[in-house]
Amino acid sequence: MLKNGSLLITGGTGSFGKAFVKMTLEKFNPKRLVIFSRDEMKQWEMAKTYGNDPRIRFFIGDVRDKERLKRALNGIDFVVHAAATKIVTSAEYNPFECIKTNINGAMNLINTCIDMNVKRVVALSTDKASAPANLYGATKLVSDKLFIAGNSYTRGETTFSVVRYGNVMGSRGSVIPFFLEERNKGILPITDERMTRFMITLEQGVKLVWNAFTDMVGGEIYVKKIPSMKIVDIAECLAPEVQIEIIGIRPGEKLHEQMISIEDSSYTYEYENYYKILPAIHGWNNDSLRIKNGVRVKNNFFYSSNSNTEWMTKQFLIDWVNNNKDIIGNI
Repeated sequence: MLKNGSLLITGGTGSFGKAFVKMTLEKFNPKRLVIFSRDEMKQWEMAKTYGNDPRIRFFIGDVRDKERLKRALNGIDFVVHAAATKIVTSAEYNPFECIKTNINGAMNLINTCIDMNVKRVVALSTDKASAPANLYGATKLVSDKLFIAGNSYTRGETTFSVVRYGNVMGSRGSVIPFFLEERNKGILPITDERMTRFMITLEQGVKLVWNAFTDMVGGEIYVKKIPSMKIVDIAECLAPEVQIEIIGIRPGEKLHEQMISIEDSSYTYEYENYYKILPAIHGWNNDSLRIKNGVRVKNNFFYSSNSNTEWMTKQFLIDWVNNNKDIIGNI
């Protein structure tokens, strides 16, 4: 589907964007891939990687600017929406800015994609959008709802779906590069020794987006099946000789990650490698075209990092870190 197509990714200079661009160019050889973001320095650095590759376009812009989006989306077939204000504590202290990007920006993109006849749009979500306990999660829940409802306005000409996953291993600002940096100070700060997190690689995240583009009818939320790990076990793997200091949960931080809530269980279907939450509106949760070969989960099912049936081993994490030292914190 993506082969020879024209794609645009918002927030394309972030950790996910870099991985998506690299993998998509190699696998699908699209006709055009537009990297849309507001940071000129990140674009300049990323451009050095691709030289004069005729498939790549860099477009400085902000999802808050609807007119700029309209210009960037001219002739685009497929969109990945990765732009967001993501740091939990930053969102707590700058709520207006978070809302402008994560909610108003989502509305701008939805409306402009419809106006410009984009075929398919996949938006990136987060575990924090499920039963949100912080502003970032609340804005992403609203964003998810907006993208799902966007299908009501298009008559099938433009379709919207969402992918949701948790902690991306090695990405900037995540726990692995943070612990690797802090261990040099002799103490690892941990907010709560009971804390757990889902663990997913960027490659898995990119493949989930590819799957969504192929499978989507419109309105689905795709949730990848991934392992969990205790934060204290991550710390032990990365810095076994370093002292741990419990500092308490930060504003807006969750003890455990959740990607599917009990309230969503009535609309959730299970597949081999992922779950799919179907929208309750318009009876789409009972639509055979969207369900395909899925099996509805049990009532009161929920998908949380502390009750997960799959756990990442310490040895797997150690091996992964050793094999990815050159990119950790730089992706």
